[in-house]
Amino acid sequence: MSVLRDYATAVSQPTLPLSTALEPARYDEVVDADGALRAPWQALAGLALGLTGDELSRVAGEISRFLADDGVSYLRPGAVAEPWQLDPIPLVIDAATWSKLDLGLAQRTELLNAIAVDLYGEQTLLREGIVPSAVVLGHSGFVRPIAGSRTTDRHPLLLAGADLGRDAAGEWHVLADRVQAPSGLGFAAENRRVISQVLPDLFHESSLHRIDPFLSALRAALLSSAPEGVTDPRVVILSPGTHSETSFDQAFLATALGFPLVQGSDLVVRDGTVWMKPARWPGRAPTDRVDVIVRRVDAEWCDPLEMRGDSRLGVAGLSEAVRRGRVRLVNGLGTGVLENPGLLPFLADACEHLLGEHLRLPSVRTLWCGDPDAYRDVRARLIEGDPTLLLRSIDEPRKTFASLPTDELAARVDAAPHRFVGQDLLSLSQAPIWRTGGQALAAPLNLRAFTLHYGSAYRPLLGGLATVREHPDAPPRTKDVWVLKADLADADQNLAEITPIATARTVPALAPRALADMFWTGRYAERAEDLLRLSLAAQALLDQPGAPAATRMPESARVLWRVIARLMGQRSSDHESEFRDVLLDSRRAGTAAHSVRRLREAMEGVRDQLSGDTWRVFSNIERATRALELSPRPHRAAESAGRMLAAMLSLYGITANMIRDSGWHMMEAGRFLERGLQLTHLLHGLTERRDPRREHEVLDGILLSAESVVTYRRRYRGSVRDADVLDLLLLDESNPRSLAFALSRLREHLGAMPASTGSTRAERLLDHLESDVAELDVANLGRAHSGRREDLADALDDIATRLEQLAVAIHEQHFESGPPPVPLSELSLVELMEARA
Repeated sequence: MSVLRDYATAVSQPTLPLSTALEPARYDEVVDADGALRAPWQALAGLALGLTGDELSRVAGEISRFLADDGVSYLRPGAVAEPWQLDPIPLVIDAATWSKLDLGLAQRTELLNAIAVDLYGEQTLLREGIVPSAVVLGHSGFVRPIAGSRTTDRHPLLLAGADLGRDAAGEWHVLADRVQAPSGLGFAAENRRVISQVLPDLFHESSLHRIDPFLSALRAALLSSAPEGVTDPRVVILSPGTHSETSFDQAFLATALGFPLVQGSDLVVRDGTVWMKPARWPGRAPTDRVDVIVRRVDAEWCDPLEMRGDSRLGVAGLSEAVRRGRVRLVNGLGTGVLENPGLLPFLADACEHLLGEHLRLPSVRTLWCGDPDAYRDVRARLIEGDPTLLLRSIDEPRKTFASLPTDELAARVDAAPHRFVGQDLLSLSQAPIWRTGGQALAAPLNLRAFTLHYGSAYRPLLGGLATVREHPDAPPRTKDVWVLKADLADADQNLAEITPIATARTVPALAPRALADMFWTGRYAERAEDLLRLSLAAQALLDQPGAPAATRMPESARVLWRVIARLMGQRSSDHESEFRDVLLDSRRAGTAAHSVRRLREAMEGVRDQLSGDTWRVFSNIERATRALELSPRPHRAAESAGRMLAAMLSLYGITANMIRDSGWHMMEAGRFLERGLQLTHLLHGLTERRDPRREHEVLDGILLSAESVVTYRRRYRGSVRDADVLDLLLLDESNPRSLAFALSRLREHLGAMPASTGSTRAERLLDHLESDVAELDVANLGRAHSGRREDLADALDDIATRLEQLAVAIHEQHFESGPPPVPLSELSLVELMEARA
C-alpha cells in the first residue's frame, strides 16, 4: 500500500489527528481539506504515491547509516550526544507559496538589521517611544560596551535565522528570531546530501533549488565583509568547543566554507587587533591576523574583560578590537537583543519608522507585560490556566519556568512585569513522519529559515531546516525542505552567478590547540591499532588447534597477555573477559575502546581539518561493538576485533589524502612516537629467556603482533633467532614497524613544523635518541643472565622514558600557548597589578 495514500485517508477524516475541541483543525502540509495532495506534491504524485512501507523502511535504515557514517550528532543541554534524526519524507513547498515567504523574510531581516543599528547608534526607536526602553535595556543581550560606538557596523546581521510556523489557514508566522549565532544551516545541508542519495529518483524529478550556491554566496559575503583596507582576509569560525549542542553544524560549515574552526583559547588580542595565538605565547609574538570572526559563542561569553568575567569561551579584549574596527564579527556582538520576544509587539511600528513599509511577515501574537493592559490580560489568563497561553521571560530559557506552579509564576510576573511576555500558542501545521515498521503519522512542524546579506540585499535560502516532534520532550526529528522551481531554467537559489573574490594560495596557520589534537589523533590511532593487533594475536595463539587447555596456556599467548596487562592492567584471570574489555570498556584506561573514544574526542576538535570519510571509521567500529555486545559467543569477540582493526587501518587511507600541512605532520609525528612506545612494551615479552621451543613460539608471537612475520621470512632464511628479531624491530630502517623507522619519520615530521629550527629541545632529544638506538648491540641485548635479559629490559625502559620526555618537549615547543584562562574574580590584587604593569 502507498504510505501517502494511507496518510491522506487518515487526515481527511472529519477531525485531523492533532486537532482537539480546544483548537481548529491543523493545516496539513501534504493533504488539503478535501483529502487531495496539495499542489507541490501533485507534481510528484507519480513517484511519491509509489512509496510503500517497505520502501520507506529501507530508506529510513539507509538514512541512519549515512548519518552514522558522517558522524552527525546533536547534543541537547544536559544530555549525552544523540544521533541526528532525519525523516525520509521531505517538506515540499511550491514556488508560489515560497515567493510570499521570501519577501517577508528579506524584509524582516532588513528590519532587524536596522533596529540593531539604531539601538547601538542614534536610538530613535527609544527616544520616540516606538520601542519601550525597558524592553531593550532590561534585556541581557543588549551589549552596553558597544553602544554609541562611532564605528557602528551598518550591517551587523550578515546571516539571520527565523523559526516559522503555519496557522490553521496556512499562513506563516514568526515564532522566534535567531540572529545572534543562528545554527542549523550545516544540518540543513547535511539533510539534503543524505536525502538526495536515499531518494534519488524523487529528488531528481522534483526540480528543486540546490543549497550549494547559497553556501558559495555565504563564503563570498564573509570574505567581502573584512574591515576596510584588508585585501586578503583571514576568516575563522569561533566555536564554544566540541561539547556545544551544534558542534557538528559548526564543523560542517567550517569545512564547507574552507575556514578554520577555532576556540577562544586559540585567539589573542594584541594592540587592538585579533591574532591567532602562536605556540609559546606570550614569549613569541603573533603573526597571523584574524579579520573576520563568524561567532557561534553568545555575546555575553565573548569577552571576559567587558562582559562575563567567568567566561573561558571568549577572547579578552575582543570588544575593544570591534570598537576600533580591526575585526568584523558575524553577527555583531549586540545582535542578541534582537532575539528578545519583548520586541515582537513593536516590530510593525518599527518597520513603519525605519523602513517606511508595512510588516509583511507577522509574528505570533505576543503581549509584553510591561504594558498595563497586556499585563492584566496575561495575568488573568495565567491564573485561569489558559492552555493557549505561553508565558516567556524576555531573556531566559523556556524550561526555567516549565515546572513552576501558577502562583509562583504570577508572583514573578508581578515582581518584574517588563521581563515577561505572553504568547498565543500557534496551532502549528502538521506533516507526516515515518515510524519504522509502522505508518506515516502526523506531527506538528516548524521551519527554520535563513537569510543572507549578499551584495546589496538580503537573500533568503530557498529551503531550510524543518523540525517535527511527536511530543514536546521528544528529541527533534528533522526534514529536508524542498522549494520547487517555478521554471526548470531558474537558477538555483536565484543566484545566476556568485561574484568572484580575488584570492591567493595561503597556508592557514593552525592554533596550538589544534596541533595538539592532531598529535593525539596520531597517538590514539596507533595505540588502538597496536592493541587490537596484539589482542588478536594473543587470542589466535590461545585458540589455535592443538593448543593446551586453559590451565596450560601456550607460552607465546601467555607472553602476549602479559604485554596486554602491562598496557591496561589486569582485572580478571579470565582471558575471554579481558579480551571483551579490550574491545568494549571505553572507561578503562589502556583498552582499545578507551583509545578509540579518546581518538574521536581529539578528532572532533579538528573536524574541519578532516575528510567526511573519517567518521565511517567510527560508525564501522560502533557496528562491530554492537554486534559483540549482543552476542556472548567467544568467537564473536575475535570477529569484532578484526572488524575494528580493519576500520582503524582504513584511517591510513583517509589521512593519506590530507594536505601536507603542519596538522598532518603533527598527526604523523604522534603516530610514529606512539609506535615506538608500543614497540618497547611489546619487546618486553623477550626479556625472559626460555627453552628453545618456547622461545621460538614467543618470537613468532612477537613478530605476528608487530606485523613483521612476512618481512622476517623474506629477510632471514634460517630459523627464528632473538638477535635477528631485535635487529628487525629495533634497527632496520627499511622496516616500517621498526623503532629506527619510527624515529626517522618522527624526525622528518618534526622538522617540517614551522616552529622547528633543527636545534629545538625536541629535535635535540630525538637526535640523541636516534644515535643511541643506532649503536645498540642486538647480540649483546639477546644474551640472558640467570634466565633474564636485563640489558634488553634496561634499554627498552630507557627508550620508553626518553620517548615520553620527547613528547613533553613537543608539547612545550608546539602546543604550549600560555597559562589557561582564569576568571578575574579568582586573581589576587597583586596579580592584577602585575598584569597591568
